[in-house]
Amino acid sequence: MFSVAEWFEHFVKGKGKSRSNRTAAIYEQTKCLFIEFLGHRARLNIAAVTSKDIADFRDYRHSLGLAPATVNLDIQMLSAAFNAAWKQGHISVNPCAAIEPVKDKPQRKQVFIPEQVTALVKVAKGDWKGLILTGFYCGQRLNDCANIRWRDVDLVSEIKTIRFQTQKTGAEIVTVIHPALEDHLLSLPAAKSDDAFVFPSLAQRPVSPLSKEFGKFMDEAHIEQHSIRERSKSGRSVNALSFHSLRHSFSSILANAGIREELRMALTGHTTRAIHAKYTHHELAQLREAIAALPRV
Repeated sequence: MFSVAEWFEHFVKGKGKSRSNRTAAIYEQTKCLFIEFLGHRARLNIAAVTSKDIADFRDYRHSLGLAPATVNLDIQMLSAAFNAAWKQGHISVNPCAAIEPVKDKPQRKQVFIPEQVTALVKVAKGDWKGLILTGFYCGQRLNDCANIRWRDVDLVSEIKTIRFQTQKTGAEIVTVIHPALEDHLLSLPAAKSDDAFVFPSLAQRPVSPLSKEFGKFMDEAHIEQHSIRERSKSGRSVNALSFHSLRHSFSSILANAGIREELRMALTGHTTRAIHAKYTHHELAQLREAIAALPRV
Protein backbone atom coordinates (compact mmCIF):
# COMPACT_ATOMS: atom_id res chain seq x y z
CA MET A 1 0.00 0.00 0.00
CA PHE A 2 1.08 3.56 -0.64
CA SER A 3 1.69 6.29 1.90
CA VAL A 4 0.26 9.70 1.01
CA ALA A 5 3.68 10.99 -0.06
CA GLU A 6 4.45 7.84 -2.08
CA TRP A 7 1.11 7.86 -3.88
CA PHE A 8 1.36 11.50 -4.89
CA GLU A 9 4.92 10.98 -6.09
CA HIS A 10 3.73 8.02 -8.18
CA PHE A 11 0.69 9.89 -9.49
CA VAL A 12 2.54 13.09 -10.45
CA LYS A 13 5.29 11.11 -12.19
CA GLY A 14 2.62 9.49 -14.34
CA LYS A 15 1.07 12.85 -15.17
CA GLY A 16 4.45 14.13 -16.27
CA LYS A 17 4.46 11.51 -19.02
CA SER A 18 0.92 12.08 -20.26
CA ARG A 19 0.31 15.83 -19.82
CA SER A 20 1.85 19.07 -21.05
CA ASN A 21 4.82 20.48 -19.15
CA ARG A 22 2.63 23.27 -17.77
CA THR A 23 -0.04 20.89 -16.43
CA ALA A 24 2.58 18.54 -14.99
CA ALA A 25 4.18 21.49 -13.19
CA ILE A 26 0.83 22.44 -11.61
CA TYR A 27 0.36 18.87 -10.35
CA GLU A 28 3.89 18.90 -8.94
CA GLN A 29 3.32 22.20 -7.15
CA THR A 30 0.01 21.04 -5.64
CA LYS A 31 1.62 17.80 -4.49
CA CYS A 32 4.41 19.65 -2.67
CA LEU A 33 1.98 22.08 -1.03
CA PHE A 34 -0.31 19.30 0.23
CA ILE A 35 2.53 17.11 1.51
CA GLU A 36 4.01 20.10 3.33
CA PHE A 37 0.61 20.90 4.82
CA LEU A 38 0.15 17.34 6.12
CA GLY A 39 3.60 17.29 7.68
CA HIS A 40 4.43 13.98 9.41
CA ARG A 41 0.95 12.65 8.48
CA ALA A 42 2.11 12.41 4.85
CA ARG A 43 3.81 9.14 5.91
CA LEU A 44 0.43 7.57 6.73
CA ASN A 45 -1.46 5.26 4.39
CA ILE A 46 -3.23 7.12 1.56
CA ALA A 47 -6.54 5.81 2.95
CA ALA A 48 -5.97 7.78 6.18
CA VAL A 49 -6.67 11.13 4.47
CA THR A 50 -10.14 12.42 5.35
CA SER A 51 -12.48 15.04 3.95
CA LYS A 52 -11.56 17.21 6.94
CA ASP A 53 -7.90 17.15 5.84
CA ILE A 54 -8.94 18.37 2.40
CA ALA A 55 -11.25 21.03 3.83
CA ASP A 56 -8.54 22.24 6.20
CA PHE A 57 -6.07 22.45 3.31
CA ARG A 58 -8.60 24.39 1.23
CA ASP A 59 -9.29 26.82 4.09
CA TYR A 60 -5.57 27.25 4.78
CA ARG A 61 -4.84 28.12 1.17
CA HIS A 62 -7.77 30.52 1.08
CA SER A 63 -6.55 32.22 4.28
CA LEU A 64 -3.33 33.14 2.47
CA GLY A 65 -5.30 35.53 0.28
CA LEU A 66 -5.16 33.36 -2.82
CA ALA A 67 -7.86 33.77 -5.44
CA PRO A 68 -10.80 31.34 -5.11
CA ALA A 69 -10.05 30.01 -8.59
CA THR A 70 -6.50 29.10 -7.46
CA VAL A 71 -7.75 27.34 -4.32
CA ASN A 72 -10.41 25.45 -6.28
CA LEU A 73 -7.77 24.33 -8.79
CA ASP A 74 -5.74 22.92 -5.89
CA ILE A 75 -8.71 20.80 -4.85
CA GLN A 76 -9.35 19.67 -8.43
CA MET A 77 -5.74 18.48 -8.68
CA LEU A 78 -5.97 16.64 -5.36
CA SER A 79 -9.29 15.10 -6.40
CA ALA A 80 -7.73 13.74 -9.59
CA ALA A 81 -5.00 12.04 -7.55
CA PHE A 82 -7.43 10.53 -5.05
CA ASN A 83 -9.79 9.47 -7.82
CA ALA A 84 -6.95 7.54 -9.45
CA ALA A 85 -6.20 5.89 -6.09
CA TRP A 86 -9.89 4.94 -5.74
CA LYS A 87 -9.98 3.40 -9.24
CA GLN A 88 -6.93 1.30 -8.39
CA GLY A 89 -8.47 0.09 -5.11
CA HIS A 90 -6.12 1.89 -2.70
CA ILE A 91 -8.96 3.87 -1.07
CA SER A 92 -12.70 3.26 -0.75
CA VAL A 93 -13.79 6.88 -1.21
CA ASN A 94 -12.37 10.09 -2.67
CA PRO A 95 -12.06 12.52 0.30
CA CYS A 96 -12.37 15.47 -2.09
CA ALA A 97 -15.82 14.43 -3.30
CA ALA A 98 -17.71 16.19 -0.49
CA ILE A 99 -15.65 19.41 -0.56
CA GLU A 100 -17.49 22.53 -1.61
CA PRO A 101 -15.53 24.93 -3.86
CA VAL A 102 -14.67 28.39 -2.59
CA LYS A 103 -17.13 30.88 -4.03
CA ASP A 104 -15.45 33.07 -6.60
CA LYS A 105 -16.60 36.69 -6.60
CA PRO A 106 -16.56 38.46 -9.99
CA GLN A 107 -13.38 40.54 -10.27
CA ARG A 108 -14.92 43.19 -12.49
CA LYS A 109 -11.98 43.57 -14.82
CA GLN A 110 -12.26 46.70 -16.93
CA VAL A 111 -11.66 47.25 -20.62
CA PHE A 112 -9.71 49.94 -22.45
CA ILE A 113 -11.69 52.35 -24.59
CA PRO A 114 -10.13 53.09 -28.01
CA GLU A 115 -8.92 56.53 -26.86
CA GLN A 116 -6.93 54.89 -24.08
CA VAL A 117 -5.36 52.43 -26.50
CA THR A 118 -4.38 55.39 -28.71
CA ALA A 119 -2.74 57.03 -25.69
CA LEU A 120 -0.85 53.81 -24.87
CA VAL A 121 0.44 53.48 -28.43
CA LYS A 122 1.67 57.08 -28.37
CA VAL A 123 3.78 56.61 -25.23
CA ALA A 124 4.94 53.07 -26.10
CA LYS A 125 8.62 52.63 -26.90
CA GLY A 126 10.32 50.24 -29.31
CA ASP A 127 8.58 46.93 -29.87
CA TRP A 128 5.91 47.83 -27.34
CA LYS A 129 3.92 49.82 -29.88
CA GLY A 130 3.47 46.76 -32.08
CA LEU A 131 2.80 44.52 -29.10
CA ILE A 132 -0.01 46.76 -27.84
CA LEU A 133 -1.53 46.95 -31.33
CA THR A 134 -1.35 43.16 -31.60
CA GLY A 135 -3.06 42.72 -28.24
CA PHE A 136 -5.84 45.13 -29.19
CA TYR A 137 -6.41 43.95 -32.76
CA CYS A 138 -5.90 40.21 -32.23
CA GLY A 139 -7.36 39.73 -28.76
CA GLN A 140 -4.57 37.38 -27.65
CA ARG A 141 -2.68 37.06 -24.37
CA LEU A 142 0.54 38.93 -23.55
CA ASN A 143 2.94 35.99 -23.82
CA ASP A 144 1.38 34.74 -27.06
CA CYS A 145 1.57 38.19 -28.67
CA ALA A 146 5.17 38.77 -27.53
CA ASN A 147 6.41 35.51 -29.06
CA ILE A 148 4.98 35.50 -32.58
CA ARG A 149 7.54 34.88 -35.32
CA TRP A 150 7.51 36.17 -38.88
CA ARG A 151 6.67 32.67 -40.12
CA ASP A 152 3.35 33.07 -38.26
CA VAL A 153 2.46 36.28 -40.12
CA ASP A 154 0.90 36.17 -43.60
CA LEU A 155 0.98 39.62 -45.21
CA VAL A 156 0.97 38.22 -48.76
CA SER A 157 -2.42 36.54 -49.14
CA GLU A 158 -5.51 38.53 -49.98
CA ILE A 159 -6.75 38.03 -46.43
CA LYS A 160 -3.86 38.72 -44.04
CA THR A 161 -3.60 36.47 -40.99
CA ILE A 162 -1.50 35.73 -37.89
CA ARG A 163 -1.17 32.25 -36.42
CA PHE A 164 -0.71 32.04 -32.64
CA GLN A 165 0.58 29.15 -30.55
CA THR A 166 -1.26 29.67 -27.28
CA GLN A 167 0.76 28.82 -24.19
CA LYS A 168 -2.28 28.39 -21.95
CA THR A 169 -4.00 25.67 -23.97
CA GLY A 170 -1.37 24.66 -26.51
CA ALA A 171 -3.86 25.33 -29.31
CA GLU A 172 -2.86 26.92 -32.60
CA ILE A 173 -5.33 29.57 -33.73
CA VAL A 174 -5.54 32.00 -36.61
CA THR A 175 -6.89 35.54 -36.57
CA VAL A 176 -7.27 38.10 -39.35
CA ILE A 177 -5.00 41.15 -39.34
CA HIS A 178 -6.66 44.56 -39.01
CA PRO A 179 -5.47 47.16 -41.56
CA ALA A 180 -3.99 49.34 -38.78
CA LEU A 181 -1.90 46.43 -37.50
CA GLU A 182 -0.97 45.51 -41.06
CA ASP A 183 0.38 49.04 -41.62
CA HIS A 184 2.53 48.77 -38.51
CA LEU A 185 3.89 45.33 -39.37
CA LEU A 186 4.80 46.50 -42.86
CA SER A 187 6.72 49.42 -41.34
CA LEU A 188 9.02 47.13 -39.33
CA PRO A 189 12.55 46.30 -40.58
CA ALA A 190 12.80 43.26 -42.80
CA ALA A 191 13.47 40.09 -40.81
CA LYS A 192 16.66 38.10 -41.41
CA SER A 193 14.68 34.86 -41.39
CA ASP A 194 11.14 33.58 -40.98
CA ASP A 195 12.14 32.22 -37.57
CA ALA A 196 12.91 35.72 -36.26
CA PHE A 197 10.59 37.16 -33.63
CA VAL A 198 8.36 40.02 -34.72
CA PHE A 199 9.07 41.80 -31.42
CA PRO A 200 12.60 40.57 -30.62
CA SER A 201 13.23 42.81 -27.60
CA LEU A 202 10.13 41.42 -25.85
CA ALA A 203 10.16 37.78 -26.95
CA GLN A 204 11.09 34.95 -24.58
CA ARG A 205 10.81 37.18 -21.52
CA PRO A 206 8.86 36.33 -18.34
CA VAL A 207 5.34 37.72 -18.31
CA SER A 208 5.58 39.44 -14.92
CA PRO A 209 8.29 41.97 -15.90
CA LEU A 210 6.46 42.65 -19.16
CA SER A 211 3.25 43.32 -17.22
CA LYS A 212 5.10 45.80 -15.00
CA GLU A 213 6.50 47.60 -18.05
CA PHE A 214 3.01 47.83 -19.49
CA GLY A 215 1.87 49.37 -16.20
CA LYS A 216 4.47 52.11 -16.61
CA PHE A 217 3.07 52.97 -20.04
CA MET A 218 -0.34 53.25 -18.43
CA ASP A 219 1.09 55.77 -15.97
CA GLU A 220 2.68 57.75 -18.79
CA ALA A 221 -0.60 57.70 -20.70
CA HIS A 222 -2.38 59.00 -17.56
CA ILE A 223 -4.74 56.02 -17.47
CA GLU A 224 -6.21 55.67 -14.00
CA GLN A 225 -5.63 52.32 -12.35
CA HIS A 226 -7.18 50.75 -9.29
CA SER A 227 -6.93 47.39 -7.57
CA ILE A 228 -9.88 45.00 -7.42
CA ARG A 229 -8.07 42.72 -4.96
CA GLU A 230 -5.34 43.85 -2.61
CA ARG A 231 -2.25 41.76 -2.07
CA SER A 232 -2.55 39.58 1.05
CA LYS A 233 0.22 37.36 2.37
CA SER A 234 1.15 35.09 -0.54
CA GLY A 235 -1.80 36.15 -2.69
CA ARG A 236 -1.08 38.60 -5.48
CA SER A 237 -2.96 41.82 -6.06
CA VAL A 238 -5.22 42.12 -9.10
CA ASN A 239 -5.62 45.37 -11.03
CA ALA A 240 -8.72 46.40 -12.93
CA LEU A 241 -6.65 47.15 -16.04
CA SER A 242 -3.74 45.17 -17.50
CA PHE A 243 -2.46 44.01 -20.87
CA HIS A 244 -5.10 41.29 -20.68
CA SER A 245 -7.73 44.05 -20.71
CA LEU A 246 -6.86 44.55 -24.40
CA ARG A 247 -8.28 41.05 -24.98
CA HIS A 248 -11.45 42.01 -23.15
CA SER A 249 -11.62 45.25 -25.15
CA PHE A 250 -11.34 43.26 -28.38
CA SER A 251 -14.24 40.99 -27.46
CA SER A 252 -16.34 43.81 -26.01
CA ILE A 253 -16.05 46.05 -29.07
CA LEU A 254 -16.93 43.19 -31.41
CA ALA A 255 -19.92 42.22 -29.25
CA ASN A 256 -21.16 45.82 -29.17
CA ALA A 257 -20.79 45.97 -32.95
CA GLY A 258 -23.16 43.02 -33.27
CA ILE A 259 -20.55 40.46 -34.36
CA ARG A 260 -21.92 36.95 -33.89
CA GLU A 261 -20.65 34.95 -30.93
CA GLU A 262 -19.21 32.16 -33.07
CA LEU A 263 -17.09 34.66 -35.01
CA ARG A 264 -15.88 36.28 -31.79
CA MET A 265 -14.96 32.85 -30.44
CA ALA A 266 -13.05 32.00 -33.61
CA LEU A 267 -11.10 35.25 -33.47
CA THR A 268 -10.18 34.95 -29.78
CA GLY A 269 -8.93 31.41 -30.24
CA HIS A 270 -11.65 28.99 -29.22
CA THR A 271 -10.85 26.77 -32.19
CA THR A 272 -8.10 24.38 -33.17
CA ARG A 273 -5.63 24.39 -36.01
CA ALA A 274 -7.55 21.55 -37.66
CA ILE A 275 -10.69 23.67 -37.75
CA HIS A 276 -8.82 26.66 -39.17
CA ALA A 277 -7.29 24.49 -41.85
CA LYS A 278 -10.83 23.89 -43.09
CA TYR A 279 -11.74 27.57 -43.31
CA THR A 280 -13.02 28.53 -46.72
CA HIS A 281 -12.18 31.86 -48.32
CA HIS A 282 -15.75 32.95 -47.61
CA GLU A 283 -15.38 32.16 -43.90
CA LEU A 284 -12.09 34.06 -43.69
CA ALA A 285 -13.81 36.97 -45.41
CA GLN A 286 -16.42 36.93 -42.65
CA LEU A 287 -13.68 37.08 -40.04
CA ARG A 288 -12.12 40.00 -41.90
CA GLU A 289 -15.42 41.85 -41.85
CA ALA A 290 -15.67 41.22 -38.11
CA ILE A 291 -12.16 42.58 -37.49
CA ALA A 292 -13.04 45.67 -39.50
CA ALA A 293 -15.45 46.58 -36.69
CA LEU A 294 -12.43 47.49 -34.54
CA PRO A 295 -11.56 51.22 -34.78
CA ARG A 296 -8.18 52.56 -35.83
CA VAL A 297 -6.17 53.74 -32.84
